[in-house]
Parts: sequence; C-alpha cells; structure tokens
Amino acid sequence: MRRARNAKIVATLGPASTDPDVIGKLFEAGADVFRLNFSHGAHEDHRERYNILRQLEKRSGRPIAILQDLQGPKLRVGRFEDNGVRLERGQAFRLDLDDTPGNGQRVCLPHPEVFSALEEETIILLDDGKLRLQVKRAGNGYAETEVVTGGILSERKGVNVPGVVMPISPLTEKDRADLDFGMELGVDWVALSFVQRPEDVAELRRLVAGRAAIMSKIEKPAALDCLDQLVELSDGIMVARGDLGVELAPEDVPGWQKEIIHACRLAGKPVVVATQMLDSMVDSPAPTRAEASDVATAIYDGSDAVMLSAESAAGHYPVESVEMMDRIIKHTEQHSTYRPIIEALHPETEPNAADAISAAAAQVAQNISSAAIVTYTTSGSTALRAARRRPTAPLLLLTSRLETARRLVLLWGAHSVHTADVKNFQEMVQKATRMAVQEEFARQGDKLVVTAGVPFGTPGATNVLRIAWVE
Repeated sequence: MRRARNAKIVATLGPASTDPDVIGKLFEAGADVFRLNFSHGAHEDHRERYNILRQLEKRSGRPIAILQDLQGPKLRVGRFEDNGVRLERGQAFRLDLDDTPGNGQRVCLPHPEVFSALEEETIILLDDGKLRLQVKRAGNGYAETEVVTGGILSERKGVNVPGVVMPISPLTEKDRADLDFGMELGVDWVALSFVQRPEDVAELRRLVAGRAAIMSKIEKPAALDCLDQLVELSDGIMVARGDLGVELAPEDVPGWQKEIIHACRLAGKPVVVATQMLDSMVDSPAPTRAEASDVATAIYDGSDAVMLSAESAAGHYPVESVEMMDRIIKHTEQHSTYRPIIEALHPETEPNAADAISAAAAQVAQNISSAAIVTYTTSGSTALRAARRRPTAPLLLLTSRLETARRLVLLWGAHSVHTADVKNFQEMVQKATRMAVQEEFARQGDKLVVTAGVPFGTPGATNVLRIAWVE
C-alpha cells in the first residue's frame, strides 16, 4: 500500500475510532501513524486498540507505527462550593493548598511545587488562558493574586504559568505506570508532554532504554530556550500548538512553528505539527479554508507529519478527516510552488561517508530521473540522512529490523519494508530491483539508486552507492 505523498498522517484513536472496521478505514484512507492518547482511556482500552493495529499490520503487510502520548503533569485548580465562580477584573483571588471547596475569594491549587516558583508580577493563566491572574504576593503554599482578565472559573480547570520553569518532572507517577504499560505492549514512539529542559528527555530515555523512539512535545516557552539541545537529544519533535498557544501570544506561534521545523530539518529529525489542524471537522464533513491552508503551510515548511486529534478520536467524521488531510497533502506536494519552497533549505553535508553518500544519492537520483532511492538501513540512521535531503525521488527503505521499519513510518517520504538482510553486492542489487517492482515504485527499464553499508547489516556504515536498472 504505497502512499502517493511524502508527508505522513498521524491519527489519534478514541471513542469515535475504537471499532476495528473504523480503524481499518482510517488506515486505508491514509493514516500512517496511530496515536494512543494516555490523557484519556483505561489501559485495557489502549491494549485493545494496539492489538487491532497489530492485526491490521499483519493483514496489510505494511508496518504501522504506534505512538504513545503521555499525559504529563496537568496543573488544575480544585473544587468549588457551587461548581464555579465568576471572577471580576481587579478583584483579589487567592490560590492555596487548602483542599476545602473554593469560593469567590480562593480555591485550592494542589501543586505545592508551583508556589515555590512564583514571584511578584508572575502571570497565571486559567482555563486555557481565558482567565488571567497576576501574582501580588506568594509564599510557602499560597499566592495572593489580582484578576487581570475575568470570567467564569469552573472546578478542575487547567493552570498555566508561562515564562516560568516549573521545578517538576514531566513524568508523573501516572506517566511512569503508563510508560511501563506501553513498553510491555511494544509501542514504537513515546511522546513526552510538557518538556522544559534537556534533563527531562534524558530522564525518559533512561526509562525507555532503547525500547522505543522518543518524541519531545514542544508546548512550553521554556523548551524554546533550549530548542537545539532538545532536538539533538530527541528522536523526533512534536509542535504541540495547543498548550504552546496558551502560554505564547497567538501571533508568536506561527513563527515558532517554522523555527522548530527548520531546526529539525537541519538536524535530520522527524517533526510533527499537531493540534486543531482540521478542528471544524469534529462536527462538520468539510474543513474551513483556513484549516486547509494551515495543513498546507506545515507541508510547505517540510514537516514529516501532520496530526489529527479530536477529529479522528472523538469527532463525527474520523475517516473523512483523514481523507481530507490526505487530499490536502497530495495537492500541496504536487503544486508547482512546492519543490522551490521545500528546496530553499539546503542542510549542510556532514563530514562523514554516510552523509556524503546520502547527499550524492539525492543528486544522482535527480540527474538520472531515478524511479526511487532504495536504502538498506539497520538502525534507521541512513534513512534519516536520506530524508533530510527531501529528494525528488521516493525513498524505499529496506530493513531487517521490524522495530526500525515501524519507527521509520513517521519519516518524510519513507516507505519502509521489513525484509531479510543481504549478504553480497549481487543480492543487494537483485533485492533492490525486486522490491522496487513489488512495492510499485518501478517497472522494467527504470533506473534506481541503491545505497548500503559494507559489511552488510552494520548499523551506520553506509558507504556504497550503486545505480541499478530494473530488468
């Protein structure tokens, strides 16, 4: 099942997409990666969806990537006597650790670590930024604030403190239990929420211990201050525009989105753009024109993947949402403006044989109008180098490791195939041409560019480029 596009689609599973038939239709419509959102649902719900996906993988013969998205530390206010209160601009309002129901003067904020990070004039956002408080005085377990932007505050609404690095781990006890469960299942990617600093990624990497690839979600302004380090330490990045759009001014988000994508492309790391891409399709069978342009912009910027959240998890049109995203990506990539824009960024060739071979493969493939670049990869590093170039020829990736084939599904332009490794040059060429025909990349008489590493099967040892003809 070859996709006629380079960018990939991540679809979130949820109540609207639990049935095996619906999940199968999402895959056929164009979903490449499936997200299990651990902010919702019990472990057994996720296990059932995981098993459905693995059965679908066997039936289709195509690797499917499964992304576990950890909830992270959600800061929320406590309960109210009357379920909520109206806060007026200029009034005093107290946050504290008293767990008795709140009222118009105070409410519990059951996160003692937050208070130690607050200073005078710090801004606190409530309910996705709808309400705004300014700290006037803070101490051990309390903060006296003034309401800057008022409104209705209901119980259990979210709290954001922009511009402050919170002294908390992004991994709660729930996240650790969820992670253990995800590792037991065998997920391919783990997304870490509310990353603030490089140490957060290092903590997760120690726990994962190589069993899955790590994706850092950029949704805190503090993460932007160490963006290059986070890109280097992560296997992939997600531009999580939901919380990022709460803590940043809305007009700042588009520029940062481009900067994050740019940093990932230079580093050769997959990047996903997420949140509200086709949000109106939760309730409507068609998106707004602005949403279609939003998806197209992410594709023009060179994103590896774009993500559907509520659209596929809880909306009324999950399959239609995937179909629409698939159409937008295809039309964008086929437009005459696409290649000039995508090629405006030329990553520098790194001073090593593997990167030199990947750069040469992209150039040769373009010069000879190759039907595909066939790359033998073990760890996936060769594939990352190849995709970093955004070549004009499609990428057919052959790997002997099923976990590598699954992880690479997320990668721009990649069509990964799990197959046995080769032992010599003759077998290398024969298998490359055979698989190119089998996977519908080439026909008799077509030319292929083949890259591999000698000794065969050695991770990171790409040092061979070969032009082959399909006989």
